[in-house]
Amino acid sequence: PSFIHSSQRTMVQSLNTKALLTLASVVRRPSLLVPHVAVSNVSELNYEALKAQCGIRAVVFDKDNTLTAPYAMLLHPDAVRGLQNAKSVFGSSNVAIMSNSAGTLDDPGYKDATEIEEKLGIAVIKHDEKKPGGLKEVLEHFDIEDASQLCMVGDRLLTDVVFGNLHGMLTAHTLPLCSGEDNRQDNKVARMIRSVENAGLYGNWFIGRKLLRSRMDHKYWKGEDHCSLKISVVDEEQKAIGDVGVGVGVDGGSGSGSGIDKSDDGDELKGSDKVNAVGGDKVDAVGGHSVTVTDSSGGNHDRNDDGTVGMEKR
Repeated sequence: PSFIHSSQRTMVQSLNTKALLTLASVVRRPSLLVPHVAVSNVSELNYEALKAQCGIRAVVFDKDNTLTAPYAMLLHPDAVRGLQNAKSVFGSSNVAIMSNSAGTLDDPGYKDATEIEEKLGIAVIKHDEKKPGGLKEVLEHFDIEDASQLCMVGDRLLTDVVFGNLHGMLTAHTLPLCSGEDNRQDNKVARMIRSVENAGLYGNWFIGRKLLRSRMDHKYWKGEDHCSLKISVVDEEQKAIGDVGVGVGVDGGSGSGSGIDKSDDGDELKGSDKVNAVGGDKVDAVGGHSVTVTDSSGGNHDRNDDGTVGMEKR
């Protein structure tokens, strides 16, 4: 696909010593690995709620496998709506990228950072120390003193999420945008560690379940019950065509065409509820993090192969 191959670079990343040094803190406080919200991709974040109800003034995105394919310069199709929404709500000057590739010492002359800024329309924060380091540069970039007014969004628990949680940011974790052949340019070590991270936190075992219950508090956001930070994929599709759609629960119960899909018990869809989307598509929300989309012809397409909770997409 063009969003992968166009202007794709091969970059050799240096060892992330800051992440290794932070492991001791993670061992003592494993809750640092737990994001405040987990979504499939950046387009499922509720940016309006982040600004209006959560005290967030600026959004920091990771780049590789969060906004673009690894080391690519073009926005991934699944991230287009999310970045547009973030820029619309916060303004382009309050949205930026903090990558452990572009904008670091691994990026000679910051050539990649400059090209990304031109193509995506947002700044790339330059920093010598890799995440979970680099707080000083982020605060200076946005002219913000209180890190809890920032939202950190990325696909890595040990770098993106730990970085945000260490400093009191609101953290959002995404699944990697690419898998299989599309993900061949990804850093092999990072890919392996990501698989372990995600399997450890989201796998169906007692330590993962215990960790998810240990989510850190945020200064302003009081939880999903207080303010939902997720946008339903199906709700967004229905909204785009005039809120037309029918929600169907796992036991066949129907909701209304109000634009909010309902499960069989009348509640908003979550957990393992299923819905029938426009055109007969089905969406499974698994554990609040993964989504399975089956097209009306019955064809499924594997979304990830790196140990994350299964996700298939049209």
